[in-house]
Amino acid sequence: MKNTLLFMSFTLFMTLFSSCGSNKELQENPPSEVTDSFFYETDNGMRLSFQVAEIPADIQYQSVYFRGLKSNLIADPNGENIFHADFNTKMNDMVMHKDPKKEYGNTPPQRPEKSPVEITPNEALLVYTKDGDQKYYKLTGIVEKE
Repeated sequence: MKNTLLFMSFTLFMTLFSSCGSNKELQENPPSEVTDSFFYETDNGMRLSFQVAEIPADIQYQSVYFRGLKSNLIADPNGENIFHADFNTKMNDMVMHKDPKKEYGNTPPQRPEKSPVEITPNEALLVYTKDGDQKYYKLTGIVEKE
């Protein structure tokens, strides 16, 4: 009886553990058709932008991995189904003072964050949720604009 209970507990644990891992698999089909994807240099680093044909009701875009960094996605305020991710890669002049209040506003560059999936420099890993499950999709062919 004890061995049966132990076996059933182990089976239940492994089933739950394996189902959590499968939710984070790389998806082959995009959540919505990506019509344009590019990045450009900014004063603080770079900005990645992409446009989708439509945003399905069950999809929420979360974040993106790009060139060794991770950033949250922000929807363009003008609508048009455009999303941006800002990456702070440059070290700006910092105010150093004995009074910590005078150092308010100093922003260090982003720390590198490894992508869960291998990506090349012209690819980004899109993190989104669909019906509460986190999923990944690889954006390819990202070009640099000036």
